Amino acid sequence: MILLVHWLLTTWGCLVFLGPYAWANFTILALGVWAVAQRDSVDAISMFLGGLVATIFLDIIHISIFYPRHVLTDTGHFGAGMAILNLLLKPFSCCLVYHMYRERGGELQLHAGFCGPSQEHSAYQTIDSPEVPSDPFAGPESKGNTPQGY
Repeated sequence: MILLVHWLLTTWGCLVFLGPYAWANFTILALGVWAVAQRDSVDAISMFLGGLVATIFLDIIHISIFYPRHVLTDTGHFGAGMAILNLLLKPFSCCLVYHMYRERGGELQLHAGFCGPSQEHSAYQTIDSPEVPSDPFAGPESKGNTPQGY
């Protein structure tokens, strides 16, 4: 349903905005067809999601630069309105596609180093861990290494 709505709105938006607008949006819709065809592929849905996010920014730039400044006909107003409606619906579509991405087993891997250590590299251990914690600040003498004299 998402693909059908965006295809229809993109087609109507191409009445006014041609070229890069059409290429960007129809390419992302082709990725969406790939994501629908391969229901178990996390790569397909993640590329579709990334493309939708990218076209939000590209559409804002394209519509703001190439919006016709002269008097538009009724068809021109309709096409521009559909392109703007397509842009307004994309964040909602991104939420739906992200939900599908999570259903397929995808994980959002945005970890910034300044937020603290990740789970894989954490210096903390769980309470039920039977392992003896190692002291990361211990010197070579406490690790069983004896200093050699020269």
